[in-house]
Amino acid sequence: MKLASLKNNTRDGQLVVVSRDLSRCIAIDDIAKTMQQLLDNWAGLAPKAEQVSKALNSGALDGEMAFNAQQCESPLPRAYQWADGSAYVNHVELVRKARNSEMPPSFWTDPLMYQGGSDDFIGPRDDIEAISTEHGIDFEGEVAIVTDDVPMAVSPEQALKKIRLLMLVNDVSLRGLIPNELAKGFGFFNAKPASSFSPVAVTPDELGDKWQDGRLHLPLLSTYNGQPFGKPNAGVDMTFHFGQLIAHAAKTRNLGAGAVIGSGTVSNKQGTEYGTAITEGGVGYSCIAEIRMIETIRDGKPSTAFMQFGDTIKMEMLDSDGQSIFGAIDQQVVQYKG
Repeated sequence: MKLASLKNNTRDGQLVVVSRDLSRCIAIDDIAKTMQQLLDNWAGLAPKAEQVSKALNSGALDGEMAFNAQQCESPLPRAYQWADGSAYVNHVELVRKARNSEMPPSFWTDPLMYQGGSDDFIGPRDDIEAISTEHGIDFEGEVAIVTDDVPMAVSPEQALKKIRLLMLVNDVSLRGLIPNELAKGFGFFNAKPASSFSPVAVTPDELGDKWQDGRLHLPLLSTYNGQPFGKPNAGVDMTFHFGQLIAHAAKTRNLGAGAVIGSGTVSNKQGTEYGTAITEGGVGYSCIAEIRMIETIRDGKPSTAFMQFGDTIKMEMLDSDGQSIFGAIDQQVVQYKG
């Protein structure tokens, strides 16, 4: 089943079921008006929505509309919880190497995670508004899951059964603000503005054998200013699977239905020490910071600039037939006008 939230001048949007080929959609007000309402009673309402999905994919339905990602909010325009992990330890290792800092061994066994702002997500085709390019504007391509209610102290195996939806996410970061915030010893806040998610969220069964062991085994495609920038496989080099990330988030607290957990920046080691750009025959990167780290390690200083006003970033994931699974995040960076 594929789901989206259309803009309708409310905070939470209009829930629609989307056809598998992303061409058509239909509202299901008689089942649930919003994504959160569906998630709050998943066991009772999801089977009804699934019946609509099957009918939509089988043929035309009365009341269906053409699906337009331009009209989408993020699937959850706001959420009770947004926690982002760092499951690709290769990415973390690069950060430490660029700073000539040893990575603690515990990073391989205990996931990193921060609590992001979930009250104001950006629509997948809406502009990324930034105050200043001096803040070091960066994109971060990730996979995210949405949970059902999760009890405290859940095991990773039990946690996998609580995953209801998957999405893509652009976890926008302001790299220039991160060092001072981390130096305070209290974590990110200003350096992590609103994130954006793919137009469509999908249930795990839609992914077939590409969803295995709590990992999504497909390349995440990033196109920066119209040029291929990254295509690392999200199922490769993912040290912690989503069951482990959920269990970590729920170690000492319950998670409510609709909690969003991110994978962290998708990063492949590519069989080399540091990784390789697409232009050099590699799979590239899912953020600018990573190529800057490699430039620093290799050349002593970075040469790739962070995002400027007018820059564009597109993120997408295709199935084995080349069809978009989640729709594309496709955004431009603009100056915030207030």
